[in-house]
Amino acid sequence: MTGFAIIIIIVGLIMLLYGTRLALLGAGIGVLLGVGILRLFPGAQDNLLWLIIPIGLAILFAVGGGFAKGLIGLVTLAFGALAGGAIVLAILDLFGLDWGITNWILALIGAVIGAGLLSRFKDWALIFLAAFVGSLLVVRGLQMVFPSFTGAFASLLGLVLLGGSVAYQGGLFGKRKSAK
Repeated sequence: MTGFAIIIIIVGLIMLLYGTRLALLGAGIGVLLGVGILRLFPGAQDNLLWLIIPIGLAILFAVGGGFAKGLIGLVTLAFGALAGGAIVLAILDLFGLDWGITNWILALIGAVIGAGLLSRFKDWALIFLAAFVGSLLVVRGLQMVFPSFTGAFASLLGLVLLGGSVAYQGGLFGKRKSAK
């Protein structure tokens, strides 16, 4: 489990730095969504599903993002919807909230918001989605390694990572260009 947590942290860090590339964004969303789905299966942490689902979704979404670059409008809209739902599930998990079917309704609302934001503000939405996904993956991975890493400190670290990633990918540090 610690090895997988380190992989999640590394994927999160890559997302924080380079997540606006569609294949990387797809992989990050796949890992985050896979970890969120696994939370719904009791006992999944004890078997091979813990590796298969997030890694499988990461590969599927990365290949989909790279393959369908020509259909960028549809791909980014789909990524926005998937990321919006995955972010809601991750935030609920971060705070230990389990409201049953309400979690799925909130995830659906997050998916609609993510798709809407991505269609209207594509470049900045990609930057924010990549930063959200990256910071949530890093915090989630740290929580796997250190189960007591929760509460205000975990939230503060997530916000700092989010802000730093948005500033970096948005071009506020050096001569880095914003999302492509």
